[in-house]
Amino acid sequence: MTEHAGQRLPSERSFGLVFTGVFALFGLWPAVVHSASPRWWALIIALGFVVCTAFWPHGLRPLNFVWYKIGVALHHVVNPLLMGLIYFGAVVPMGLIMQFRGRDPLRMKRDSKIDSYWIRRLPPLPAATLGKQF
Repeated sequence: MTEHAGQRLPSERSFGLVFTGVFALFGLWPAVVHSASPRWWALIIALGFVVCTAFWPHGLRPLNFVWYKIGVALHHVVNPLLMGLIYFGAVVPMGLIMQFRGRDPLRMKRDSKIDSYWIRRLPPLPAATLGKQF
């Protein structure tokens, strides 16, 4: 594997085999599923990838690098969108529902009637159980 900016690129052989499989699957799909003519152009590209992978894997290095850069760019776009969707689609609605129902699981509401916010445990834990915490 080659190094680039602290990230390890996949080997050219694995890149070539993956793209061989993808183009072969894409080329054979109509023949297998719909009993139609296969996509010959995709099968020719798959053949080119398998030959290049077998005999000249270093020739795939520029394509591997471009594919890596596309993956990095997609990561910078998709990751914030997905995290935003999870946050605004799950966390915020649950917080609003809990707030609407009056739940306070973290006991954040101020209560002036109590002396301390410490939680009393009855019976208290024996000191022997606290010796090896980790």
